[in-house]
Amino acid sequence: MNGGPVKVSGDAGKRSARLAPAVSSALWNAAVLCAALAAWQLLTLVVNSRFLPGPVAIARAFVDLAVNGDTGGRTLWEHSVASVERVLVGFGIAVMLGVPLGLLMGLYGRVYANTRVVLEPFRFIPPIAWIPLAIIFFSGMTRFAFLIFLGAFFPVFTAALIGVRRVELIHRKVALVFGASKGWILAHIVVPTVLPDILGGMRVGLGAAWLTIVAAELAGGISLGLGRMMSNYAELVQVPQVIVGMILIGALGFLMNEVLLLAEKFLFRWRWQVTL
Repeated sequence: MNGGPVKVSGDAGKRSARLAPAVSSALWNAAVLCAALAAWQLLTLVVNSRFLPGPVAIARAFVDLAVNGDTGGRTLWEHSVASVERVLVGFGIAVMLGVPLGLLMGLYGRVYANTRVVLEPFRFIPPIAWIPLAIIFFSGMTRFAFLIFLGAFFPVFTAALIGVRRVELIHRKVALVFGASKGWILAHIVVPTVLPDILGGMRVGLGAAWLTIVAAELAGGISLGLGRMMSNYAELVQVPQVIVGMILIGALGFLMNEVLLLAEKFLFRWRWQVTL
């Protein structure tokens, strides 16, 4: 009878110990954010320029865009949804093609060695350079998906390609000795070993996708998207509205990156971290 309460207390203590670093990190981040906003507002008061709006002016612009919409009556929500949808489509295609192709060329090194003269040069061509061709050949969602795909594909592909080389050869040989098929080795040895690298590549690719979206939305022929909204207000020299778009892109990218981090922590709870 006396063991029950002690166990509950012990579990509660373990939960508190696990939550303490997260709570401390959240408090520190909140304090740093408040300090940065205060310093920013103070700087705007000192400079006193319409080209350097403070957090208060940007907050007013945010509320106005969210409630009343932009010059065309389109709300901030509509612009955000359009941009997120385009990023997810292009990024999703990059992952669906980059992961299997990277695994294939990592497993069969001769294939990569014999085709790298075609693949590698494309990695150094920025997605922005493809915009003229994208305008000629594509329209609508296809154009955005194509440009964002180009930005996100190679980080994912390269992570999968290099990750395969980290798989211990002895693990594969032991599985073969015990009669494992190539499919079993791929599913139970190669993919679990490479998955951390793939998720790291996905995070890099996601950042590249958000870097590309603004340029892609400037390609013309559209009225929705955070990049288009920022361009419209830049032409009107309304800096607070432009900064609202920048902050939203940063916040949305941050949230999507946090989702990938949570997935990584859930999948790799067994991994230990090196600290100094």
